[in-house]
Amino acid sequence: MELRHLRYFLAVAQELNFTRAAERLSIAQPPLSRQIQDLENEIGVKLFIRKRHALTLTEEGMLFKQYAIQVMNLVDKSTSEVRAMKHGLQGSITLASVEGHAPSMLADWISGFSKENPHVQYDLWNGNSDDVASRVMNGLCDIAVIMEPHNEQGVEFFPVYKENWIAMIPSSYPVAHVSDEEFNIAMLADYDLIIPSRASRQDTINGWFNAVGAKPHVRARIAHMLSAYELSRRGVGISIYPASARDIANLQDVVIRDIDTKEKPSYIVIWNKNRTLPTAAAEFLRYIRSITESSSATDL
Repeated sequence: MELRHLRYFLAVAQELNFTRAAERLSIAQPPLSRQIQDLENEIGVKLFIRKRHALTLTEEGMLFKQYAIQVMNLVDKSTSEVRAMKHGLQGSITLASVEGHAPSMLADWISGFSKENPHVQYDLWNGNSDDVASRVMNGLCDIAVIMEPHNEQGVEFFPVYKENWIAMIPSSYPVAHVSDEEFNIAMLADYDLIIPSRASRQDTINGWFNAVGAKPHVRARIAHMLSAYELSRRGVGISIYPASARDIANLQDVVIRDIDTKEKPSYIVIWNKNRTLPTAAAEFLRYIRSITESSSATDL
């Protein structure tokens, strides 16, 4: 058994699709399938259940995946540490984040960390909180920034930022011309709303309206705030999103109103507590923690 067999196995185990795994590994699918078959023959058990349109791990495959991850993590860690002895910290860090304020925070952290560790490389991915958390748990990502709440088991985390909620109101709506002092959530009860797609956000927004004896009219649920803004500027409805939506370039045809609530969207840094982080990622995580713990910003 060679290390490439473990790399091939993990790619298939994480993607649960030979075509996607082959693309990820930059090899053809038939050789990949043969390598997995050779691995199964060598250890004497089936690692995958193959069906026409589905691929799943056997019980033996799930156990082997745990050991394979540990072995590859150890290889990465030992390689990085040996190289670091001569050239300083090296390696690649796989990061993921949601939209909003998270990309700005990651950029700041990478900028600061890179000044001390110029040989470290970064691989960034963006998605919604649920998808990002899933990538962390599946070993596709070292560290990520998502928004609470999260439901993943085995996740370690710490908070890094909080922000307010805002409403992006089409400028043609009468409520857009109400002053900031007079504006309140009850004024939105008669309008169609565009809200984040996460179920927890629906519960939060329902709670606001229930408190004023109203029921929200949800027209659309959208994961990405830029898409929500584009609908609002065309008069489809009022978008309710975290305040970082203000930073969308060239906001036009909408009026922004702050929503006064006790609950504020919270960004957290997460990682898989059951996985040993590569040396570079572990050092980056320590850097983030030191930056956030020393910060006296009122947002935290």
